[in-house]
Amino acid sequence: MADARQLVAGLQRMLVPFSDWIGEIRHADTLRADLIAGITVALVLVPQSMAYAQLAGLPPYIGLYASFIPVMIAAFWGSSRQLATGPVAVVSLMTAAALGPMVMGMDLLPEQRVAVYLSLAALLAIMVGIFQMLLGVLRLGVLVDFLSHPVVVGFTNGAAIIIATSQLSKLFGVTVEKSEHHYETVWRVVVAATTETHVLTLIMGIVALAIMILLKKYLPKIPTVLTAVVITTVASWMFGFQAAGGKVVGEIPEGLPGVSFPEFDLQVASKLVAAAITISLIGFMEAIAIAKAMAAQTRQRLDTNQELFGQGFSNITAGLFGAYPVSGSFSRSAVNIAAGARTGFSSVVTGSVVAITLLFLTPLLYHLPQATLAAVIIMAVINLVKVQPIKHAMKVQKHDGVVSIITFALTLIMAPHLEKSIIVGVLLSLGLYLYRSMRPRFAELSLHSDGTFRDADVHSLQKCKYMSVLRFDGSLYFANAGYFETRVLRNVASKPDLKFLILDLEGVNEIDATGEEVIGNLHERLGQGGVGVLIARTKRQTMQIFERSGLADEIGREHFFRTRTDAIEYARGQLGEQAVEESPLNPVKSTRRMRLEPQTS
Repeated sequence: MADARQLVAGLQRMLVPFSDWIGEIRHADTLRADLIAGITVALVLVPQSMAYAQLAGLPPYIGLYASFIPVMIAAFWGSSRQLATGPVAVVSLMTAAALGPMVMGMDLLPEQRVAVYLSLAALLAIMVGIFQMLLGVLRLGVLVDFLSHPVVVGFTNGAAIIIATSQLSKLFGVTVEKSEHHYETVWRVVVAATTETHVLTLIMGIVALAIMILLKKYLPKIPTVLTAVVITTVASWMFGFQAAGGKVVGEIPEGLPGVSFPEFDLQVASKLVAAAITISLIGFMEAIAIAKAMAAQTRQRLDTNQELFGQGFSNITAGLFGAYPVSGSFSRSAVNIAAGARTGFSSVVTGSVVAITLLFLTPLLYHLPQATLAAVIIMAVINLVKVQPIKHAMKVQKHDGVVSIITFALTLIMAPHLEKSIIVGVLLSLGLYLYRSMRPRFAELSLHSDGTFRDADVHSLQKCKYMSVLRFDGSLYFANAGYFETRVLRNVASKPDLKFLILDLEGVNEIDATGEEVIGNLHERLGQGGVGVLIARTKRQTMQIFERSGLADEIGREHFFRTRTDAIEYARGQLGEQAVEESPLNPVKSTRRMRLEPQTS
């Protein structure tokens, strides 16, 4: 009965998580705060979403579709109250990287390519959503942890540079044929810009950048993006920017998007699986990172699996409404919480403002210069380029720094095939971790002048020729069991008079069948050579394995000890008087009894 109630409660939390906050909007203060925050975020989202859609290779209005219903769905079924979902730079770039080469490789007429691209973008959003929802329902949010921080930092830095440079053609008003690699395309843009730059387009882009930079520095309370959009759009209309050869957003379909399922082809969908999984994980990493930061600030409960469910539901909705993959946004979430958002209702307000824009305000966006949208993207991603985290990773662990640098370099080199750099980064992280775990710290301990046991080699301490106290800091499993055995036998070989080997297993949290067999073999082989094996400070989980396997009885329970001191005293009691007098471990004094049961961890 209790299990059934828990199941019902769990389903309720997953299906109606908004019940935790929906009642709070009845309070006037909360309602007012959410209204202000929602409108503030919308003022940033409307121009930003159009810019990100352009980055994804889609018409700008698709960004508005992605900022309508999906934003509300993520708020209702997610776990974070302040996370602002919608189009984001990295996911937009990855969408373009996945769909661009695929569509270009199809035998289609130019007018057909747009329709196919739109359909594939919607299908990709649905696939991303299904994958995220499955992870959430199956409580597999832990899989996101395989994307280590160094990999994400390296990829984000590389992606930010790719995003910024991808907008150079729009900023200079030049058109070039895309190459197989992004860096080749950028070079073509630079070459074309030296002779074919459209001066008015460049001026418009520089003006937009200048407005955003200056306002951010001197008048940070004024919405920088909206101001740049309004000024450049008015200037474009007044001075005939389009007639002079400048590119503008143009006609935007009025009205709200309808629900439709994109055309499904199993062969085409199979080619999108890798991209869908990559976008799912990278997009969610971005979302959950800012969600955790805000949860720490507001002290609200955050459920990673519930957030996966909400983000997945949001992406499925985006696909059904003709949009493309979405995720949580760093910048807009920061705006949301800074504006005072208290519940997910702020995102409902944001989506409603986007709906009003689609219904009544789209004619005002006709003259918006595409160079302005390029400037918006550049300003949005410039802060993603951060060298300090890579330097920090290098200081903490050189392997992590190397992984970050390699992922960064591969992202730049392999673009637009971004998923390859991530896969290599993840495999490299796992490989280096495995390498480190294959060679954990191994030390012979001796008694220091302060009465503690220290690494004899590090502190230049005298070693006992009759007893060896060896410590192994790491899980003992198949990958490092051979290393452990080799180091033990090397120590034994270096001491012809050795009588007792004391294994300090406090650092061993886990042991597998191979590790257990190695300890059993050491006991048997060394015992035949006259060396007794004693084991100290075994943790409960390790001792339970020894008991189940029968190794505890084979070695003898009297040879397991609570402390190293107990083990040493037992060995001293078995040694002759001369051996005891010569031992550098002689000063050890203890009144503790020999342990017969495993130590609790």
